[in-house]
Amino acid sequence: MSDVADTLHIPENLSENADARPGSAIMRPVEMVAAALVAFIIGVLLLGVISRYVFSLPFVWVDEVASISFIWLAMLGAAIAVDRNEHLRLTLFVGMMPPRLRAFVETLALTAVAAFLAAMVYPAIDYAVEESYVTSAALNIPVSWRVSGIAVGIVLMLLLTIRYTFKTGRLADITTSVLIIGALALAFWLLGPTLKTLGYYNILIFLVCVVAACLVAGVPIAFCFGLGTLAFLAFSTNVPMIVMIGRMDEGMSSLILLSVPIFVLLGCILDATGMGKAIVDFLASLLGHVRAGMSYVLLGSLYLVSGISGSKVSDMATVAPALFPEMKRRGYKPKDLIALLSTGAAMADTVPPSIVLIVLGSVAGVSIAGLFNAGFVIAGVLLVALAGLARWKAAAEDMKGVRRAPFAVIGKVALVAAPALILPFIIRAAVGGGVATATEVSTIAVLYALVIGIVLYGGISPRKFYQMLVETAALSGAILVILGTALAMAWALTQTGFARDLATFMANLPGGWLTFMAVTIVVFMILGCVLEGLPAIVLMAPLMFPIAKNLGINDVHYSMVVVTAMNIGLMAPPIGIGFYIACKIGNVSPDEAMGAIWPYLIALIVGLIVIALVPGLSTWVL
Repeated sequence: MSDVADTLHIPENLSENADARPGSAIMRPVEMVAAALVAFIIGVLLLGVISRYVFSLPFVWVDEVASISFIWLAMLGAAIAVDRNEHLRLTLFVGMMPPRLRAFVETLALTAVAAFLAAMVYPAIDYAVEESYVTSAALNIPVSWRVSGIAVGIVLMLLLTIRYTFKTGRLADITTSVLIIGALALAFWLLGPTLKTLGYYNILIFLVCVVAACLVAGVPIAFCFGLGTLAFLAFSTNVPMIVMIGRMDEGMSSLILLSVPIFVLLGCILDATGMGKAIVDFLASLLGHVRAGMSYVLLGSLYLVSGISGSKVSDMATVAPALFPEMKRRGYKPKDLIALLSTGAAMADTVPPSIVLIVLGSVAGVSIAGLFNAGFVIAGVLLVALAGLARWKAAAEDMKGVRRAPFAVIGKVALVAAPALILPFIIRAAVGGGVATATEVSTIAVLYALVIGIVLYGGISPRKFYQMLVETAALSGAILVILGTALAMAWALTQTGFARDLATFMANLPGGWLTFMAVTIVVFMILGCVLEGLPAIVLMAPLMFPIAKNLGINDVHYSMVVVTAMNIGLMAPPIGIGFYIACKIGNVSPDEAMGAIWPYLIALIVGLIVIALVPGLSTWVL
């Protein structure tokens, strides 16, 4: 996830002050429909895979049916995420405020979200009406059947936001918030003629300052991008708002992104069945007896488990409870465990099926197969860097009573873990070898995990499976709305000519591609801290990848540098969101762990520099 939240009910906006809430009863019918859509999409895609590969009879309507269901899933899931407070947001600054000021700022943030959604209702309806005149190719139905989901989702999110605002906010705070937002909108409208003459200064005003102010106030990141883009287009251009809805639709509708909810569900199955723990137990039986062996097990488990779940939260939550007690017995300090856990999760984010790689391939037009092939190798480079540091720091490890596991025990746990162990390699081989697309492989992997989980790992109750479907819908909706608004913001940036001028500036920097790589690393580390992975990628990829290509940088090599830099930023305190998630999972104070993480981050940065300077590490497998 990307770095994403999952079945733990831990959204990736987590900090010590985050306050997730359960879904409300009035949303139960919506949750049921969303859960049914997840199951339906998987069923339709499986039907397409079987018809194509087994009977050599492809159904041409499968993609259209899946696309229609997908946009509805995304928008209903986004509404569920609003209801559950699971949209990604930065709470660091709000958490530092006095209680009274914090309450007001939270009300102001909710009012801002409601204002954005209210402004989008009519354009979304207008967009659906316009699309009704277009007929789909395979099903021969109006395209409005699909895009109506955008309008329905926006209306649902608006109603839920208003309801929650009045439920939690004081009337005086709500009134003040409405007046502030209204006064700002009026001021920008009156200044419209002047703003339209300011050129690139409007980017600074709306797409930097407005977005930054929203981030500080705790507005969910998707709506930060939306508010900044809406204000930019409404007050400094003559572009109609229906265009913004069109760009959001484009950002959420790529068929490649169909694999996102399916891999999210796969991570849920991993947690529920214990397949990840089986991998941890197997590695512990092999390596647990050597000095720093438990560190190797932790890193190796994250490497392999990531290849199943695609979610950093799922990875950390699977590995930490299984290994931390024994590591503490051997003398490891809790803060060092958190440092190793968080940087290990960052290391493993390029291991397929990484949702970040899937999204990056979609928005930047990079081969998913190439990204999956290179991702294993790049994660291996970072694994070596972290393992070397872990070995050096384990000099004082207490090995008293540690014995090598008997071969009989190793064989037994290997037999149990084997079905889980081969899954990431199946995914990598199928996508990397061009046998099937990431979406097709994701459906096969879910079916495989379900069958194996039921037969060998204890199964999943119907109630639990339903909850997993709802969680998948909510998380997928939160991710896809971010993609939609971020792509709209990136489009607005390119339309100003900023992207062209940025490319010219970058191309003329002294030092050529090496300087550009250095700038890339700094930019994405900073954005990884503030925005988390997916928003940073969707926002910057359309700007940076064309520049990299013009400088002769291979797109897969550049992707590996971007994702690695972003993940280092994600785990870097005091802002990095992933760092706080690791602290929460390990039940360690962030203040205690903050000082211990820097040597591990430096090890990752050394690995990143090697990756950036040696393109062959990323390209030799292509």
